[in-house]
Amino acid sequence: MSPRTTRRTGAAKSRLVAVGALAAAGALVLSSCGDQTDDGGDSGDGGESKTSSNAAPGALPKAIKDAGVIKVGSDIAYAPMEFDQGGKPAGVDIDIANALGEELGVEFQFQNNVFDNLIPSLDSGRFDIIMSSMTDNKERQAEVDFVDYFSAGVSILVQKGNPEGISTLDDLCGKTVAFQRGTVSADIAKAQNEKCDKPIKTLPFTKDTEALQQVKQGRAVADLNDFPVAAYNARESGGGDDFEVVGEQIDAAPYGIAVSKDNAELRDALAAALDAIIENGEYQKVLEKWDVQQGGVEKATVNGGNE
Repeated sequence: MSPRTTRRTGAAKSRLVAVGALAAAGALVLSSCGDQTDDGGDSGDGGESKTSSNAAPGALPKAIKDAGVIKVGSDIAYAPMEFDQGGKPAGVDIDIANALGEELGVEFQFQNNVFDNLIPSLDSGRFDIIMSSMTDNKERQAEVDFVDYFSAGVSILVQKGNPEGISTLDDLCGKTVAFQRGTVSADIAKAQNEKCDKPIKTLPFTKDTEALQQVKQGRAVADLNDFPVAAYNARESGGGDDFEVVGEQIDAAPYGIAVSKDNAELRDALAAALDAIIENGEYQKVLEKWDVQQGGVEKATVNGGNE
């Protein structure tokens, strides 16, 4: 989760800055829009992904091929990875999904949901896949398979000027920290608490936007957050005057597209499509558009998370 994983994130020193406008996620079911403009806007194609017949015949399960749609569960409140923009989903995950759809000849339709409800909803058949900056880890692999498509670590986001002098997890001991529940950030806070002489007061929220408000209003000294999201908020919120990222990335790990363990055919089709868009350059175009090249992968990996 990025915090969005019960393990979204090995220390990494990379720094990336995402672009776009900060927006809260809508509560409606949203369909994946077509190619976005450089500012993340709608391309005017009526909200449908462009499709092609690049995928080999039989690569997708018959039911999905016949329907022409892959239903995607996502918590669309995590800019720049996925967020609501004018009633439509936008962001890194949405643009990668559009590229995969063109390769496979189907439309990816995003449905908004609470992050920690995504895997149960996948299990119930509400979605075909989950694409929501979800960290691939051993715990989740017991429930679903992952096609890994990106890599990120958790960062510490504080008020601009860092009034509490936070630079490491140890500095959070005895202080109040906010994060999105059900994420890797929650795991990191719990693990750090066991090392503290003075316990951390934790404030878990359903949405990361709620955790951000706690920091902005001074009720928490920090928000634990996936690095792309933390960097985006530090750049965009309040014109760059609200927040800053401190310290190094924590526990870098892959984001994966989650697929039911009963649907290996779909999993393998997605992995092949991801390799194809990496090879043809469409994947790199998405990373460059959002300025998140440092999180790119060289090839698709199934269940590559090892923690």
